[in-house]
Amino acid sequence: MNPKTLLIVYHSMTGGTAQMAQAAAEGAGDEAGVQVRLLPAPQAQPDDVLAAHGYVFATPENLAAMAGLMKDFFDRCYYPALDRLNGRPYAALVCAGSDGQNAARQLERIATGWRLRRVAPTLIVCTHAQTPEAIARPKQIGVADLAQCRELGAALAAGLALGVY
Repeated sequence: MNPKTLLIVYHSMTGGTAQMAQAAAEGAGDEAGVQVRLLPAPQAQPDDVLAAHGYVFATPENLAAMAGLMKDFFDRCYYPALDRLNGRPYAALVCAGSDGQNAARQLERIATGWRLRRVAPTLIVCTHAQTPEAIARPKQIGVADLAQCRELGAALAAGLALGVY
């Protein structure tokens, strides 16, 4: 049996989103029959997207929006993958300084355009970073939040392995 591939694409400037993406990858990595690919957004290409069976997209909230390098990933990959991913499962992670809702909406709109199937609500982890110093400071995501990221990765991988999606 050929393994299913879960592609996790992320961008992180202060480490918070990277921790979240890594936790999702760790959770997914425990599932037999699922290969996990963890790629920084600048490295992810259309062929990576097309070769995957499911996705986790992880971005920080920057200026009430998804990070520019995540947007660049979608800009580069959107049309080459359009109408070729229909029905594949995805989930999203947002590391936010405030509410993260706009970044989540942007990710969801792009995924809807790709006709992906959202299999879990977007997980938003709020760091409450509001000052320039706090925003620029390296982030440390809490144990409970990382556990939720691991569970999301594990659930998505289990669904892929079982053929649920």
